[in-house]
This record gives sequence, C-alpha cells and structure tokens, in this order.
Amino acid sequence: MGRDILVDGYNIIKRRAFSGARGARINISAARNQLVTQLVNRYRHTPHHVIVVFDGDGATEQTSYDRRIRIIYSRHGETADSVIARLATEGRAAGREVEMYSDDTEVRQTVARQGGDVYTSGQLTDSLNAAPRDVARRHHHRQAMRRKYGLDPAYNPDDEPDSPHPPRGKKKRPHRR
Repeated sequence: MGRDILVDGYNIIKRRAFSGARGARINISAARNQLVTQLVNRYRHTPHHVIVVFDGDGATEQTSYDRRIRIIYSRHGETADSVIARLATEGRAAGREVEMYSDDTEVRQTVARQGGDVYTSGQLTDSLNAAPRDVARRHHHRQAMRRKYGLDPAYNPDDEPDSPHPPRGKKKRPHRR
C-alpha cells in the first residue's frame, strides 16, 4: 500500500535558491514546475500519493493534479504548514503512512506526534538530485578499482581505514620439512 508524501513546496524551492548562485533571482513559476517534474520522476513507479502544498492567496483552497502529483494552494490566511498538518491527520486517520518534507519546526512536531515520518527539505532535495542507484553503484565500483590498481594518482593507501572484518578463509600454516 502506498503512503502519503507531503511536501512543503516553497521550503524546497527556497533551499534550492540559497544553494544556487548568490543574488540570482529565481522564477517561482519555473521553480514550481521543476519541483513537480522532479517529484514525478522520483515517484512515478511507486504506489505513493505525492502532495505538494504551497502558500496561496485565493478565497478557497485550490487543488490541481499534474502527472499524478496533487498540488494544493492554501486559501488566504491559511499557511501551507496548517494544510500539511491537516492532511497528515487525515492520512493517519485513514490508516495510511505519512512521510513529510519540511524545515518548519512546528509542522514537523505535529506530524511526528501523529506517527508520521518527518524529513528535512534538504533530504528530499538530495534524493531528487541524486544519481540513479545503478549509476551510483557503478561510479563507486570504478573508483574502488582505480584505487586498487593504482590508476588514481590522488589515492594514498595509508589513508584507508583498517578493515573492521578479519580476512576470510583459513589461515595458512607454514610447510614443515
């Protein structure tokens, strides 16, 4: 069964803006579209329900769908945090697992008290920007082989930590003659 994944949209966008070039102006509409596209790519083959919540200024709460991602704009006077807390409560009451990404302390505490999993926007940003698992595995393997066979000039074997596991196999006894 899928879980409800709740995302504080502007938290993610602000985090990206601060990690980018200083003084650069961001196009909020383009940033929202990019976030939705990344979420679609990340969760397209999962049974999870992804809900992105933004602060809005309409008279009522506005909901739309974009490629299986539910996008909610809060109504005027209501914060995205309160919408996320409400959605977490509804999801837990319906028996679904809840996973929430936000940096706001109050909403994090509220969702955690209800039994939901709480993560930072940095953790979501890292997972959205990470290489696919198979690509990362190949990269680590190639780096290990370069170090092993001396093809990495920056590698110093003295920098390697001692292995926590003893070598495998039987101990060899010296020959007696």
